[in-house]
Amino acid sequence: MLRPLQDTFLADDYPDLLVGLASPDDAAVWRIDDERLLVATTDFFTPVVDDGYWYGAIAAANALSDLYAMGASPFMALNVACLPVDLPDGVTADIFRGLADKVKEAGAVIAGGHSIQDDEPKVGLIGLGMASAEGLMTKAAARAGDVLVLTKPLGTGVTTTALKAGEASPQDVERAIGWMAQLNRDAAVLARHHRIRAATDITGFGLIGHASEMASASSVQLKFDLEAIPVLAGAIGYVAGGFVPGGTVDNRAHFSAGVSMAEPIPSKVETLLYDAQTSGGLLLAVPTDRLEDFLTDADKAGQPAWKVGSVDAGRGVRIEVGGEPAGAAIAHEGVDYPANT
Repeated sequence: MLRPLQDTFLADDYPDLLVGLASPDDAAVWRIDDERLLVATTDFFTPVVDDGYWYGAIAAANALSDLYAMGASPFMALNVACLPVDLPDGVTADIFRGLADKVKEAGAVIAGGHSIQDDEPKVGLIGLGMASAEGLMTKAAARAGDVLVLTKPLGTGVTTTALKAGEASPQDVERAIGWMAQLNRDAAVLARHHRIRAATDITGFGLIGHASEMASASSVQLKFDLEAIPVLAGAIGYVAGGFVPGGTVDNRAHFSAGVSMAEPIPSKVETLLYDAQTSGGLLLAVPTDRLEDFLTDADKAGQPAWKVGSVDAGRGVRIEVGGEPAGAAIAHEGVDYPANT
């Protein structure tokens, strides 16, 4: 019988590995010295959009997001690419240009990489970043009394699934691309400036999945106000139309046991809480004494930041339905979105 990897690489044998296999965090962390931390991650996936350039840019933003979620600043990346030999002329170049432009926007450099032939495209990055010992953010640092803040809306999973089926509106696709291609850099900079220590990014496990990991790691309960959660325009309609990714279905099956509901909510709304996101936003646990200043600075910087809940004593994830009836759609549907430039 194979031994689990975390048993093979015991923490006591690697005292400078501060975050590794034993933690549910978004990236690995290695201590260089008392002040500097090296943060490393990798992520790659199959196409979520039809355009090669935006596929590459979104893949890069998604991979770098793990660094931002840990409080790190990217400085170097390596390309990871599995590509068919028969891609149309120019598509491969567009993909790599998208990757490179987004890495450059992050203030980092692509220093190499590796590619192989594959029947289905898969691209992404190995990302390296630097963090300070005082600026590290983890899933284990949320404390009762903190306020939960989300920096991007939900719904990219169902929107891109509708796109693959040829059923998504061009405006909804443009809106989703704008959010997915947006770096989480500005949100991370604000979080570090305001000494926030608990964070994760919302990606493949969906809002509830990543929140469940944070709740478990911090030994707290994360409580969400359903009406405060932002959702992309059209997303609820795509769920109703059956355009639900397999990852979203898996998330619901895996994480639902740890979720309590104040009252029943429509299945299509609940599905969005589990929706597998690509390059989603940061979920931050902000201490109450820093919340007002954080939100003020976010507004000045043009960084979206929605108060979506609170951190309480207890365990797991709880969904509260406010004064609106249980059948109400999630608030902020149709939120504005970044330009695709």
